[in-house]
Amino acid sequence: MLETALREDALTAVPGGFELRLGLPWIRSMPLSSIAGLSVAVDGVGVEPGELSVMLGPRRVHPAALQAEPGWWFVQDRLVLEGQRKLSRGPHDVAVDLLLMVPYLQAHPGSPLVLPFHLEARLGLDRVPVPSVSRDVA
Repeated sequence: MLETALREDALTAVPGGFELRLGLPWIRSMPLSSIAGLSVAVDGVGVEPGELSVMLGPRRVHPAALQAEPGWWFVQDRLVLEGQRKLSRGPHDVAVDLLLMVPYLQAHPGSPLVLPFHLEARLGLDRVPVPSVSRDVA
């Protein structure tokens, strides 16, 4: 699971910044509302919250707003994160932190299990962009 969350083709340049395609680090599809505390750092520098968006189809959503989203993050999909920071070509150290609330497992009565994930990879920015399979549920 964790080894496929940040694949070698996950980082691409886009006008105005970069896109990072994140695989779900869990064994089952999860509601988008189960994601909290999403943050990204590139080369040891955090991407400011106002400079990070989640792309849901054509919509840009602030990471904190995911908890109000009705859609799902399917195991086979990549969640597309967009950062408003220009990156040079070549390799970059990328780190992603997130909390995943598992609604069908309880940590204790009345409280879902919350799993912290820290993902790191050295990713090249000189690859050909890959198509997105992030979905936007209306």
